[in-house]
Amino acid sequence: MALGYSVHAFGRLFSRMYTSGASSDLVGFIGLGNMGLPMARNLMAKGHRLVVYDTVKTQVDAAVSDGAIAATGPSEVAKQATTICTMLPASQHVRDVYTSPGGIFSAVQSGSLLIDCSTIDRDSAIEMSELAKENNTQYIDAPVSGGVGAATNGLLTFMLGGPDDCYERAKPLLEKMGKNVFHCGENGAGQATKICNNMLLAIEMIGTSEVLLMAQNLGLDPKLCSKVINASSGRSWSCDTYNPCPGVMENVPSSRNYEGGFGTGLMRKDLTLAQAAAVGSKSVTPLGAMALHIYNLMCQHGFEKKDFSSVYKFLEQEN
Repeated sequence: MALGYSVHAFGRLFSRMYTSGASSDLVGFIGLGNMGLPMARNLMAKGHRLVVYDTVKTQVDAAVSDGAIAATGPSEVAKQATTICTMLPASQHVRDVYTSPGGIFSAVQSGSLLIDCSTIDRDSAIEMSELAKENNTQYIDAPVSGGVGAATNGLLTFMLGGPDDCYERAKPLLEKMGKNVFHCGENGAGQATKICNNMLLAIEMIGTSEVLLMAQNLGLDPKLCSKVINASSGRSWSCDTYNPCPGVMENVPSSRNYEGGFGTGLMRKDLTLAQAAAVGSKSVTPLGAMALHIYNLMCQHGFEKKDFSSVYKFLEQEN
């Protein structure tokens, strides 16, 4: 063939030419962990081209194998994409990714939309929104609920905090990763809603674990007991969708030694945020405080990297 190019080689050359430089239809995605990678995959499956970054190379490689473009850091993502999603573990990671010398704000394009799906403290979200305004960009806090299963299947719930126009701009993209997109108020309101949800989730998971352990001590079958609960007034997501007792449900962390899913350390982080918010708002939350105490103990006893439903195993050891 003339010039020595095969058809496949020419296709790869064209692809590199087409995807180089800034592009208005290219979406940036930073943070490819247990939640971020399946979220990114859903965007690609639904027609978006992605430029991605994560500190863990194997996660980047996994996204690239599905068609994403790898970036060397947050600033390179910001140079190429005018819509950027971030999905990071905690407030400090969000600050680093956005404000460090090689961060998003060091290279962000005017008019960009920044969607942070991390769960962080409300004040940090408000601070990021103010910095975004200084850089002539829009920022919206959009934490998620639903776990890895919902992230994989595009069934997440998004809780958004930001101006109306920012919400309307972000919603079509988020609907490709989730089934519910709620506008909770101004910047910070999404984070406030998320910590309320996760405090209740932690309390429910502890209660579900206590009940199923007690059921077995009473000679009951935990699978049958769960069916009864799920058809009765004690039903909860922790029991009917994410059951913590091994052998009751398939394809949940309890069926694979509590690997994957939402880590105990992350639940401790969210409960810490919730208790700080409770103190700041003068809210009485005795069960929330006890849940934080239990998850602190779990982290001290080797459960930090296990899914948060491993509270069942922790309590079982105490029996």
